[in-house]
This record gives sequence, structure tokens and C-alpha cells, in this order.
Amino acid sequence: MPTKLKKITLEVPDDVLRRARAVTKQGITPTIRKGLELVAASGAYVKLRSLRGKVKFSINPSELRED
Repeated sequence: MPTKLKKITLEVPDDVLRRARAVTKQGITPTIRKGLELVAASGAYVKLRSLRGKVKFSINPSELRED
């Protein structure tokens, strides 16, 4: 099933857009999409960080390093 797209209009500071485009080396639309994807992914990172020290592994890290 194709992704449903939503057309939006937004105002962003010119210098911020210019710096972001310099990093992505892409146009405005792909740059904005990448930024939105990073914001959306940050929620997953917060959840993962909250698990730090709470997950028990059955694998011994020393055994993994032997390879």
C-alpha cells in the first residue's frame, strides 16, 4: 500500500534551511522529510534509553569477544 502524502506549507528560518540542506546535499522536500523522520525516531531512542540496565541478556559478552 503506498504511503499517503500530505501537502503542507511551512515557514522556516532561511539560515536553518540552508544549513540543513548543506548537510543533506538535497532539496527542500527531502531535507524536511529527513528532519521529520529524525524527530519521529527520537521517541524510539527515548524508550530504548529508559530500558538501560533493565534488560537481562542470556549471552555473556566475554564469549562474544572470543570470535
